[in-house]
Amino acid sequence: MASVRPDGRQQGRIEERGGNLRVVVYAGQDPVTGRRTYKRETIRGNDDAAWKKARNKRTEFLAEVLKQRNASTSVNFSYAIDEWFSKADLEETTRHGYRGYINRVIKPALGHVAVKKLGTRDLESLYSELRRCRARCDGTPYIEKHKKDGEHDCTEANCVVHECDPMAASTVRQIHSIISSALDAAARWDWIDSNPAKLAKRPKQTPPQPDPPSPADAARIAERAFELGEDWGMLVWLVMTTGMRRAEVAGLRWFNVKLDEEVVEIRASYVEVNGKGKVKSTKTHQMRRVALDSETVALLRAHKAWARDELAKVDVELTDDMYVFMSDRKFDTVTRTYGSPKDATQPYSPDAISRRYKRMAEKLGIDTHIHALRHFSATELLTAGVDLRTVAGRLGHGGGGATTLRVYAAWVAAADRKAAEILGSRLPKRAMKPSEHG
Repeated sequence: MASVRPDGRQQGRIEERGGNLRVVVYAGQDPVTGRRTYKRETIRGNDDAAWKKARNKRTEFLAEVLKQRNASTSVNFSYAIDEWFSKADLEETTRHGYRGYINRVIKPALGHVAVKKLGTRDLESLYSELRRCRARCDGTPYIEKHKKDGEHDCTEANCVVHECDPMAASTVRQIHSIISSALDAAARWDWIDSNPAKLAKRPKQTPPQPDPPSPADAARIAERAFELGEDWGMLVWLVMTTGMRRAEVAGLRWFNVKLDEEVVEIRASYVEVNGKGKVKSTKTHQMRRVALDSETVALLRAHKAWARDELAKVDVELTDDMYVFMSDRKFDTVTRTYGSPKDATQPYSPDAISRRYKRMAEKLGIDTHIHALRHFSATELLTAGVDLRTVAGRLGHGGGGATTLRVYAAWVAAADRKAAEILGSRLPKRAMKPSEHG
C-alpha cells in the first residue's frame, strides 16, 4: 500500500508490521545534514478501521509536508544557536555578553537537545532551575571545592559546601531573549514549525529601583572628587549635572563641548571589550544636546585650561579631537604629567571610572556607584518640577518619556503632587460652610 508520484519518488506508504500498521511519508531533505527525513506514525491493529486511520494519517502528513509545516532538520540546539550567533547583527559589547551566557548557561543546559524537539516546557524548566540556583543543582548539599589528595579534614583543607545562588530575574530574561532570537531564526529557516519560546513563561520584570544619593551626600562626593584632582572632580560633576552614562563621558571629545553655546553634544560612547577600547554610538544610537548651567560651563573652561597646561609640559598641544577626560594609565601622580604624548588621545577607561568612584564613595562611607549619579540628576530635575519629556531628552531615553516614567515613577508622582499644590495655591480660596467641615 504505497503512494508513488509520477516522478517515481516515494511520497507515502503504509507498512504492515507485526499486526500493526506504520505510516511513512517522505518529508524532504535536511537543509543542514543533507539527509532524507521522514514523518512516521504507528497505527495499532490491522483491520479495516486501522487501515482507514492509516490512510487519513498519510493524507495529513502529506498536507503538512506540502505546507512546509514539518520540522525539517535534526540538528541540535547548540548548532542552531551558533548559526544564529554567527549571523546576528549585534554590538560588540552585546556580542561579548551573549557569548558568555551561551557558553556558560544555554549550551550546557539545552545544547544537546534536537532543535525540533525543544519545547516550551524545556525552557520553563530551565528558567525555574536558574531562578532557584544558577548552578542548576537539585538542592542537595555537596562539596563544591575540596582537596583531592586522599582523606583529609574538610575544615583544615578549606573545603567549600555549595550554597544555592539564585540567578537574577533580569538575567534569566536576558537568557530567554537570546534563546528566543535563535529559535526565531530557526523558524525563519524552516528548521522548526514555530518558536516555542514565544509561549514560554519567563520571570516577571523587576520594577526599577533607582537609589540616588541624597543632595547632602552628592555634595560630599563632588567636594571629595575635586580634592582628589581637578580632572576627576570635573568628570564627577559633569555626570552629576548632565546624567551622562559613564561610557558617554569617557567618549566625550572637546569638539563635543560648545562652551559659548553652553551645550554639550553627546554623539558617541567609549567601551572596552577584552581589554580593547572602541568608540561606538550611544546606547540609543541617537545624538543629543544637553544644556549646561553657567557654573558647569565655568568649570569646563577651567578644566580645558588645566588640560592645556598639563599637555604643554610634555610639548603636546591640546586639540579639539582629544578626549575631555584623558587616560591616566601612564599618569605620574608625583609630577602630575602624562608619560607620553599619545596618552592625550586615549580616554579614561569606563571600568576605571567605576572602580575609582566606588573606592572614593566607600571611603566617604556612602554606599553608591557611578550610575547612581545619573539617577540623582533625573530625580532632582523631576522633584524640581521639570517636565518628563525634557528629563527624558537629557538622559537620552527613547519612547517619548516612557522609559523615564517607568524608572522614576515615584519621583514623577512627587512632582505631580507638587504641581497640584502649586495649582491649588493660585486659585482663590473658597470659604467653606460650617456643615462642609464635618
